[in-house]
Amino acid sequence: MRKGALRRDICYSEKGVMSLKRGTFSGGISPLYKKELARDKPLEVMREPERVSVPLKQHIGAPCTPLVSKGDDVTVGQKIAESEHFVSSPVHASISGRVAEITGASVVIEGTGRSAFSSAVPRNFEALSAEEIRAAVREAGIVGLGGAAFPTHVKMTPPRGNTFEYVLLNGAECEPYLTIDERIMIEKADRVVAGARVLMKGVGAPKAVIGVEEDKEAALLSLRKAVSVFPEISVAPLAVKYPQGGEKMLIKSLLGREVPVGGLPVDVGALVVNVGTAVAAADAVTEGRPLYERGITVTGGGVKEPKNLVVRIGVSFAEVLDYCGGLAPDAVRVIAGGPLMGRAVVSLDEVVVKGTSGILALTAEEAKSAEERVCIRCGRCVDACPMFLTPNAFAVCSRNALLDEALGLDIRSCIECGCCDYVCPSRIPLVHLIRRCKAEIEARKLAE
Repeated sequence: MRKGALRRDICYSEKGVMSLKRGTFSGGISPLYKKELARDKPLEVMREPERVSVPLKQHIGAPCTPLVSKGDDVTVGQKIAESEHFVSSPVHASISGRVAEITGASVVIEGTGRSAFSSAVPRNFEALSAEEIRAAVREAGIVGLGGAAFPTHVKMTPPRGNTFEYVLLNGAECEPYLTIDERIMIEKADRVVAGARVLMKGVGAPKAVIGVEEDKEAALLSLRKAVSVFPEISVAPLAVKYPQGGEKMLIKSLLGREVPVGGLPVDVGALVVNVGTAVAAADAVTEGRPLYERGITVTGGGVKEPKNLVVRIGVSFAEVLDYCGGLAPDAVRVIAGGPLMGRAVVSLDEVVVKGTSGILALTAEEAKSAEERVCIRCGRCVDACPMFLTPNAFAVCSRNALLDEALGLDIRSCIECGCCDYVCPSRIPLVHLIRRCKAEIEARKLAE
């Protein structure tokens, strides 16, 4: 562990929960956040699209098989695809209409007018068993909405011999530009807390902690008011630092515990869930509402009207951007997600999926990049890496096909957060090289 991995302004109780001031971790960066573009824009429900293309795989795990055929009538919230595999998540219609076509990867639905989900009879989650709660979360197609899109019911099912002590809700939202989680915490604090309670019952955890970066003052105030009658749930301020929202970073900041190499959060007694995912879980369990829409931030200097929107799954980026006034004349790049962990899209025909946290339109000034130069062995990437890895060595391994050497250096522990890219004075595309090396390792494994 690096010297200073535990800050001196943090105290941990005997049970490990952070107290006093703010929690943080070793490494990381403080980028230009640019959240002011959308931070004060309240949640807005986007108009219902006339056509959606709902992908059959919007999660980590096995893809789904369609349950409908071309020409079938469907209603919003209807399950239209699923898989028998445990690590998978069903898919639901996001509008009412008719199935226009089924491609190899998506179900295309043409709308027949406005459609509102008819909620099931409200359920008291406290009367449900943990198994019933997990089943409801799976049936609703809930996955991680922070970007990873890992099926939530799988996270809630611990390996034999493991138990959960804490539910940790991730309200850090450390990715630059994005503000959708902040708006959810401000405007839907009661539902965030309801989600924490549902998840606690679903995994048998006696306590929950909601971690929020300390610059989100309105969110902290709103959440503290919402948890005031639930002593088992606390709200903890976090240092404003990237990638504070990474699972292992959040656990370190809130509990002072370190997930072992190759291990999972449950190995240290934690279930980590994004605040938006918690709201979706509460809606699924108490109202029977499946995940057919989600909140996203549309922002950047390249969009005319930045907004925080609730949009239907399967709507095109082009339609969302049009709703926000369209692209500015000097927009040059559109990214799905944020600037550090997102990816550039090649076409605005791409659609919003469960893992889409934002649509970022950048101007030429925002997207400018310097020419790559030779590595000067400065070690900045090593200092910034929150996983204590050596990104510069991974780059060498990638460029020279040294796959076994990369494995020996623990390349699989890289979370691809982009800290190394951000601090590199030679502008070496470290994350790209790491991803390429990982892909080659997986290809070799499959070939063998």
